[in-house]
Amino acid sequence: MSLPEGLNFGLGSIPLLRDAETRSITAENPDGAKGGGARANIGDDEFCSSCARELGRGWKVRPCISVKKGDSVALADIKGPGVIQHIWITVEEKALRSCVLRMYWDGEKTPCVEVPLGDFFACGHGLRARVASTPIAVNPTGALNSYWPMPFRKHARITVTNELHEDIGGFFYTINYALTDVPAEAAYFHAQWRRSLTTREYPEHVILDGVKGRGHYVGTYLAWTALSNGWWGEGEAKFYIDGDKEFPTICGTGTEDYFGGAWCFYGPDGKEQVFCTAFLGVPLARYVEHEVPRYGMYRWHIMDPIHFKKDLKVTIQALGWWPGGKYQPLTDDIASTAVWYQSLPHAKFPALPSINGRFSR
Repeated sequence: MSLPEGLNFGLGSIPLLRDAETRSITAENPDGAKGGGARANIGDDEFCSSCARELGRGWKVRPCISVKKGDSVALADIKGPGVIQHIWITVEEKALRSCVLRMYWDGEKTPCVEVPLGDFFACGHGLRARVASTPIAVNPTGALNSYWPMPFRKHARITVTNELHEDIGGFFYTINYALTDVPAEAAYFHAQWRRSLTTREYPEHVILDGVKGRGHYVGTYLAWTALSNGWWGEGEAKFYIDGDKEFPTICGTGTEDYFGGAWCFYGPDGKEQVFCTAFLGVPLARYVEHEVPRYGMYRWHIMDPIHFKKDLKVTIQALGWWPGGKYQPLTDDIASTAVWYQSLPHAKFPALPSINGRFSR
């Protein structure tokens, strides 16, 4: 029996006929209704564009929306069962850390996804970066794409909240999904954002903690700000699985090693190099005069998911070097986005920092 639409990555499955109905939500068809696209008339609401005044209905009358300061907007409200297959968003760079993306599956009261908009698409620090990977792609100019499959059985709701001091106009979006049966073994997509300033006394950032249930971990994105001179990524990534306490089951050998690089990501100039591959990458290595260095790194565990049956905790250390070949504990600014699938219900997330706690420009 073949998997339903959106839950099979293999190219060999493309010819297979499926009992599924394709739908797409945009500003032109905000509820994804069959035959519901391109119906807006000029003057229907504030989002209708005067650019179509000579062409009229059916000609790009309502291509985007605005998100007013302090408002939450439902981008999608879908009755299941189904699978969200692709999300595309583009908006001004100022929205990347000031807007929060949230997703709710099957009536969960608290979000299963709660991440600043840019960080969800591997664009941390409130900065755009080019990303070319299997589940996440960011293309010119600032086009945010997600191909993470997101199954739901009864209901899916996706919102964006603008916490900036001003309205954000020109918010373009597309959410493509299939209405189809979802197998019993399909878990729910989750993503959580955390930020911390590590200390010399305990230079470790918690990427994820408090997860309860059965599932598998599939991705890490880090937005790392180095606050000391020299190499900053000597620390280990650790996974505490199903009751691990002091010692983890999985312990890496260094930050660049975890993200699929080696020897500090250094190029001939002695600086970290940017690269993007299907599952591993450093899309951002930013050196600007009068700024501290900033880096963005992703590791998608698509071919090597980390399975857990009861609970999971994930951490990463911040270590550099003292003179004489000794590890130096670092005080660095680290923000992380953890991505995993699990059964419901999920544990409530820690409170997301306010916009001031997310600001890094």
